[in-house]
Amino acid sequence: MRSIIEQNKVLLRSFVFTILILFVFGWIAQLVSRHQIAAFDNKITDAVRSVRSDAMTAVMKGFTQLGSEYLVILIVIAFSLLFAFIGYRRELIFYLGVIVGSALLNLLLKTIFHRTRPDINRIIEASGFSFPSGHSMSAFTLYGITIYFLWKHLKYRWMRVAAILVGVVIIAMIGISRIYLGVHYPSDVVGGYLVSAAWLTISIGLYERFLEQRWLSRKLRLRGGKSEGPSST
Repeated sequence: MRSIIEQNKVLLRSFVFTILILFVFGWIAQLVSRHQIAAFDNKITDAVRSVRSDAMTAVMKGFTQLGSEYLVILIVIAFSLLFAFIGYRRELIFYLGVIVGSALLNLLLKTIFHRTRPDINRIIEASGFSFPSGHSMSAFTLYGITIYFLWKHLKYRWMRVAAILVGVVIIAMIGISRIYLGVHYPSDVVGGYLVSAAWLTISIGLYERFLEQRWLSRKLRLRGGKSEGPSST
Protein backbone atom coordinates (compact mmCIF):
# COMPACT_ATOMS: atom_id res chain seq x y z
CA MET A 1 0.00 0.00 0.00
CA ARG A 2 1.17 3.53 -0.72
CA SER A 3 2.18 5.83 2.10
CA ILE A 4 -0.32 8.27 3.64
CA ILE A 5 1.57 11.21 2.12
CA GLU A 6 1.40 9.69 -1.36
CA GLN A 7 -2.31 8.98 -1.02
CA ASN A 8 -3.00 12.56 0.04
CA LYS A 9 -0.64 14.28 -2.41
CA VAL A 10 -3.39 15.90 -4.49
CA LEU A 11 -5.29 17.03 -1.41
CA LEU A 12 -2.16 18.45 0.22
CA ARG A 13 -1.32 20.41 -2.92
CA SER A 14 -4.87 21.69 -3.03
CA PHE A 15 -4.67 22.93 0.56
CA VAL A 16 -1.34 24.67 -0.07
CA PHE A 17 -2.54 26.42 -3.22
CA THR A 18 -5.82 27.38 -1.56
CA ILE A 19 -3.99 28.98 1.37
CA LEU A 20 -1.70 30.90 -0.98
CA ILE A 21 -4.62 32.16 -3.06
CA LEU A 22 -6.57 33.19 0.02
CA PHE A 23 -3.51 35.03 1.34
CA VAL A 24 -3.42 37.16 -1.82
CA PHE A 25 -7.18 37.71 -1.63
CA GLY A 26 -6.88 38.75 2.01
CA TRP A 27 -4.21 41.28 1.09
CA ILE A 28 -6.40 42.79 -1.67
CA ALA A 29 -9.47 42.75 0.60
CA GLN A 30 -7.51 44.64 3.25
CA LEU A 31 -6.51 47.29 0.70
CA VAL A 32 -10.14 47.57 -0.41
CA SER A 33 -11.36 47.93 3.17
CA ARG A 34 -8.78 50.64 3.86
CA HIS A 35 -9.51 52.44 0.57
CA GLN A 36 -5.85 52.05 -0.43
CA ILE A 37 -6.32 50.48 -3.86
CA ALA A 38 -7.67 53.45 -5.83
CA ALA A 39 -4.42 53.97 -7.77
CA PHE A 40 -4.49 50.39 -9.08
CA ASP A 41 -8.20 50.56 -9.91
CA ASN A 42 -7.91 53.90 -11.71
CA LYS A 43 -4.92 52.81 -13.79
CA ILE A 44 -6.52 49.59 -15.00
CA THR A 45 -9.92 51.22 -15.53
CA ASP A 46 -8.40 54.00 -17.65
CA ALA A 47 -6.54 51.44 -19.77
CA VAL A 48 -9.67 49.36 -20.37
CA ARG A 49 -11.85 52.36 -21.16
CA SER A 50 -9.30 53.85 -23.55
CA VAL A 51 -10.52 51.47 -26.26
CA ARG A 52 -14.18 52.45 -25.99
CA SER A 53 -16.20 52.51 -29.19
CA ASP A 54 -19.68 51.48 -30.27
CA ALA A 55 -18.38 48.21 -31.67
CA MET A 56 -16.33 47.41 -28.56
CA THR A 57 -19.30 48.23 -26.32
CA ALA A 58 -21.42 45.71 -28.22
CA VAL A 59 -18.69 43.08 -27.81
CA MET A 60 -18.35 43.76 -24.09
CA LYS A 61 -22.11 43.59 -23.56
CA GLY A 62 -22.05 40.21 -25.26
CA PHE A 63 -19.30 38.90 -23.00
CA THR A 64 -20.95 40.21 -19.85
CA GLN A 65 -24.07 38.25 -20.80
CA LEU A 66 -22.00 35.04 -20.69
CA GLY A 67 -21.70 35.59 -16.95
CA SER A 68 -25.25 36.79 -16.37
CA GLU A 69 -27.42 35.12 -13.78
CA TYR A 70 -29.95 33.84 -16.31
CA LEU A 71 -27.40 32.29 -18.66
CA VAL A 72 -25.48 30.72 -15.79
CA ILE A 73 -28.70 29.13 -14.52
CA LEU A 74 -29.50 27.80 -18.00
CA ILE A 75 -26.01 26.29 -18.39
CA VAL A 76 -26.19 24.72 -14.93
CA ILE A 77 -29.59 23.20 -15.70
CA ALA A 78 -28.33 21.86 -19.04
CA PHE A 79 -25.24 20.21 -17.51
CA SER A 80 -27.28 18.87 -14.60
CA LEU A 81 -29.73 17.22 -16.98
CA LEU A 82 -26.81 15.78 -18.96
CA PHE A 83 -25.20 14.30 -15.84
CA ALA A 84 -28.55 12.90 -14.72
CA PHE A 85 -29.26 11.41 -18.16
CA ILE A 86 -25.92 9.58 -18.41
CA GLY A 87 -26.08 8.44 -14.79
CA TYR A 88 -23.22 10.52 -13.38
CA ARG A 89 -24.79 11.01 -9.96
CA ARG A 90 -21.60 11.85 -8.09
CA GLU A 91 -20.56 14.35 -10.74
CA LEU A 92 -24.01 15.95 -10.58
CA ILE A 93 -23.87 16.37 -6.79
CA PHE A 94 -20.33 17.74 -6.95
CA TYR A 95 -21.14 20.09 -9.83
CA LEU A 96 -24.21 21.56 -8.14
CA GLY A 97 -22.42 21.80 -4.80
CA VAL A 98 -19.56 23.80 -6.30
CA ILE A 99 -21.88 26.18 -8.19
CA VAL A 100 -24.26 26.79 -5.29
CA GLY A 101 -21.39 27.10 -2.82
CA SER A 102 -19.72 29.76 -4.96
CA ALA A 103 -22.94 31.78 -5.19
CA LEU A 104 -23.46 31.67 -1.42
CA LEU A 105 -19.83 32.60 -0.81
CA ASN A 106 -20.15 35.63 -3.08
CA LEU A 107 -23.30 36.75 -1.28
CA LEU A 108 -21.57 36.41 2.08
CA LEU A 109 -18.48 38.35 1.01
CA LYS A 110 -20.48 41.15 -0.58
CA THR A 111 -22.43 41.49 2.66
CA ILE A 112 -19.22 41.61 4.69
CA PHE A 113 -17.39 44.23 2.60
CA HIS A 114 -20.35 46.45 1.61
CA ARG A 115 -18.36 48.09 -1.19
CA THR A 116 -20.44 50.38 -3.39
CA ARG A 117 -20.16 50.11 -7.14
CA PRO A 118 -18.45 52.76 -9.29
CA ASP A 119 -20.95 55.43 -10.33
CA ILE A 120 -19.06 57.30 -13.05
CA ASN A 121 -19.36 56.60 -16.79
CA ARG A 122 -21.58 53.56 -16.43
CA ILE A 123 -22.78 52.04 -19.69
CA ILE A 124 -25.19 49.59 -18.08
CA GLU A 125 -26.92 49.53 -14.71
CA ALA A 126 -26.24 47.02 -11.95
CA SER A 127 -27.43 46.73 -8.37
CA GLY A 128 -25.95 45.30 -5.20
CA PHE A 129 -22.53 45.55 -3.65
CA SER A 130 -19.34 45.52 -5.67
CA PHE A 131 -16.63 43.41 -3.98
CA PRO A 132 -15.99 40.72 -5.03
CA SER A 133 -17.52 40.73 -8.50
CA GLY A 134 -20.39 38.25 -8.75
CA HIS A 135 -20.02 37.96 -12.53
CA SER A 136 -16.32 37.17 -12.16
CA MET A 137 -16.91 34.59 -9.46
CA SER A 138 -19.76 32.84 -11.26
CA ALA A 139 -17.85 32.82 -14.55
CA PHE A 140 -14.66 31.47 -12.98
CA THR A 141 -16.55 28.80 -11.06
CA LEU A 142 -18.92 27.75 -13.84
CA TYR A 143 -16.44 27.67 -16.70
CA GLY A 144 -13.66 26.43 -14.43
CA ILE A 145 -15.59 23.38 -13.22
CA THR A 146 -16.73 22.74 -16.81
CA ILE A 147 -13.09 22.75 -17.97
CA TYR A 148 -12.26 20.31 -15.17
CA PHE A 149 -14.88 17.81 -16.34
CA LEU A 150 -13.93 18.24 -19.98
CA TRP A 151 -10.28 17.64 -19.11
CA LYS A 152 -11.21 14.37 -17.40
CA HIS A 153 -13.44 13.10 -20.19
CA LEU A 154 -12.17 14.48 -23.50
CA LYS A 155 -10.26 11.84 -25.43
CA TYR A 156 -7.56 13.89 -27.14
CA ARG A 157 -5.05 16.26 -25.54
CA TRP A 158 -5.62 18.96 -28.18
CA MET A 159 -9.30 19.00 -27.23
CA ARG A 160 -8.37 19.52 -23.58
CA VAL A 161 -5.99 22.33 -24.44
CA ALA A 162 -8.61 23.95 -26.66
CA ALA A 163 -11.20 23.73 -23.84
CA ILE A 164 -8.78 25.43 -21.44
CA LEU A 165 -7.94 28.22 -23.89
CA VAL A 166 -11.59 28.93 -24.70
CA GLY A 167 -12.50 28.87 -21.02
CA VAL A 168 -9.67 31.21 -20.04
CA VAL A 169 -10.63 33.72 -22.75
CA ILE A 170 -14.29 33.69 -21.71
CA ILE A 171 -13.47 34.11 -18.01
CA ALA A 172 -11.00 36.92 -18.67
CA MET A 173 -13.29 38.79 -21.04
CA ILE A 174 -16.26 38.60 -18.67
CA GLY A 175 -14.15 40.27 -15.99
CA ILE A 176 -12.82 42.91 -18.38
CA SER A 177 -16.34 43.60 -19.63
CA ARG A 178 -17.48 44.46 -16.11
CA ILE A 179 -14.72 47.06 -15.83
CA TYR A 180 -15.37 48.39 -19.34
CA LEU A 181 -19.10 48.76 -18.70
CA GLY A 182 -18.44 50.70 -15.51
CA VAL A 183 -20.11 48.41 -12.98
CA HIS A 184 -17.01 47.05 -11.22
CA TYR A 185 -13.57 48.13 -10.12
CA PRO A 186 -10.63 46.01 -11.33
CA SER A 187 -10.00 44.93 -7.73
CA ASP A 188 -13.57 43.57 -7.61
CA VAL A 189 -12.80 41.37 -10.60
CA VAL A 190 -9.43 40.19 -9.29
CA GLY A 191 -11.00 39.47 -5.90
CA GLY A 192 -13.75 37.43 -7.53
CA TYR A 193 -11.26 35.40 -9.52
CA LEU A 194 -9.14 34.68 -6.44
CA VAL A 195 -12.05 33.54 -4.27
CA SER A 196 -13.37 31.28 -7.01
CA ALA A 197 -9.88 29.89 -7.68
CA ALA A 198 -9.51 29.02 -4.00
CA TRP A 199 -12.99 27.49 -3.86
CA LEU A 200 -12.42 25.41 -6.98
CA THR A 201 -8.96 24.29 -5.90
CA ILE A 202 -10.04 22.90 -2.53
CA SER A 203 -13.31 21.49 -3.92
CA ILE A 204 -11.55 19.60 -6.72
CA GLY A 205 -8.84 18.42 -4.33
CA LEU A 206 -11.44 16.96 -1.96
CA TYR A 207 -13.37 15.42 -4.84
CA GLU A 208 -10.26 13.80 -6.32
CA ARG A 209 -9.38 12.43 -2.89
CA PHE A 210 -12.89 11.02 -2.59
CA LEU A 211 -12.54 9.30 -5.98
CA GLU A 212 -9.18 7.84 -5.02
CA GLN A 213 -10.49 6.55 -1.70
CA ARG A 214 -13.39 4.96 -3.53
CA TRP A 215 -11.00 3.34 -6.01
CA LEU A 216 -8.76 2.01 -3.21
CA SER A 217 -11.78 0.58 -1.38
CA ARG A 218 -12.92 -1.17 -4.55
CA LYS A 219 -9.41 -2.49 -5.11
CA LEU A 220 -9.32 -3.95 -1.61
CA ARG A 221 -12.71 -5.58 -2.14
CA LEU A 222 -11.46 -7.17 -5.32
CA ARG A 223 -8.40 -8.42 -3.39
CA GLY A 224 -5.86 -7.18 -5.85
CA GLY A 225 -7.98 -7.60 -8.97
CA LYS A 226 -7.17 -5.52 -12.04
CA SER A 227 -8.20 -1.87 -12.01
CA GLU A 228 -7.41 0.91 -14.42
CA GLY A 229 -7.47 3.72 -11.84
CA PRO A 230 -9.78 6.02 -9.95
CA SER A 231 -13.28 6.06 -11.40
CA SER A 232 -14.86 9.37 -12.37
CA THR A 233 -18.43 8.19 -12.15
